[in-house]
Amino acid sequence: MRMALDLAQAAADAGEVPVGAVVVDEATGTVVATGANGPVAAHDPTAHAEIVALRAAALATGNYRLTGLTLYVTLEPCAMCAGAVSHARIGRVVWGADDPKGGAVINGPRLFEQPTLHSRPRTEGGVLADEAASLLRGFFRERRSARPVSQA
Repeated sequence: MRMALDLAQAAADAGEVPVGAVVVDEATGTVVATGANGPVAAHDPTAHAEIVALRAAALATGNYRLTGLTLYVTLEPCAMCAGAVSHARIGRVVWGADDPKGGAVINGPRLFEQPTLHSRPRTEGGVLADEAASLLRGFFRERRSARPVSQA
């Protein structure tokens, strides 16, 4: 998760929402792939950290099915990312901060609880949650303070 937090900080430094993701082989503990949020720079609404990491992991393993791997991400995955995790057959998802507004694992649609889902990973939230949430709060605080004040 520390590596994911470093990736989140790099995303923030690049002007992206600070979310980082790391895919790890459960059997060996080896990092298979990483990703950082990049929708702004890539002009791609699907370039969430999780999707970037899953794409890189599929290329690294030569397989779109990523069984036996764990996804570490600094923020609870949204519906798009949770769906991709399911399709990829990721074995476990670990996240930092919960996302009451956009999350889809323990918040919102609770995607992994849906009966029609392809694959259900094991899940664990709240790992280094304070650090992950602090990064997000700081990023958005800075963005709000940088907006020009209306003269109306």
